[in-house]
Amino acid sequence: MRRVTDPASPPAPALAADQLVHGFGGPPVLKGVSLAVAAGEVLAVTGPSGSGKSTLLHLLGGLDVPQEGGVWWAGERVDTLDTQARAVRRAGRVGLVFQHHYLLEDLTVLQNVLIPAQLSGRSDPDRARALLARVGLAGREAALPGVLSGGERQRVAVARALSARPAVILADEPTGSLDRANADTVAALLLALAREEGAGVVMVTHDDRLSAQADRTLHLLDGQITENLPAPPALGV
Repeated sequence: MRRVTDPASPPAPALAADQLVHGFGGPPVLKGVSLAVAAGEVLAVTGPSGSGKSTLLHLLGGLDVPQEGGVWWAGERVDTLDTQARAVRRAGRVGLVFQHHYLLEDLTVLQNVLIPAQLSGRSDPDRARALLARVGLAGREAALPGVLSGGERQRVAVARALSARPAVILADEPTGSLDRANADTVAALLLALAREEGAGVVMVTHDDRLSAQADRTLHLLDGQITENLPAPPALGV
């Protein structure tokens, strides 16, 4: 385990990965991928299907461990931890937003948002309510997910991802299931809140409009980085 403790050292990245190699019994899906994301920075990951984007996101989130290389969250190496220890760290340090909201249908909106903070031992209902207000859902705390629209559900997922004050947000096609208007709203909320909170963001996306809002774009092809460039000017919405 490695932790950055020297106060004279530059701040540790919110997320870092070094020479990740990973496969599933055949040729490696990732072939030596390295990256670092600063606090408050947004990195878009693009590439064709099969290029290794989802595999990379799973490794960065500690949902799997690389065959070679390492992953650090806020200066602490986590790929060497066991499954339970990674899960505990992830609850407090990593916020997850997927294409599908994955809300628990028998819990209220507020209870869904509180889950990561409760798992990390930092439950804060006032913060959860404030986040719901920021995503336009003030007054809906007691509602069940079944009465919400798709865009509203994904906004709950954004609030949930931020509830435990994570160092990093990992987003896998976070607007892929939404229509254009809702996609733009959810993307704007996610990126604005993450930057305000100082969370680094890694988002996998095929949406050029979304990747244009990132600070940098990393392009994967056949398991390797082929581009690591500033994002183009944002497209109009």
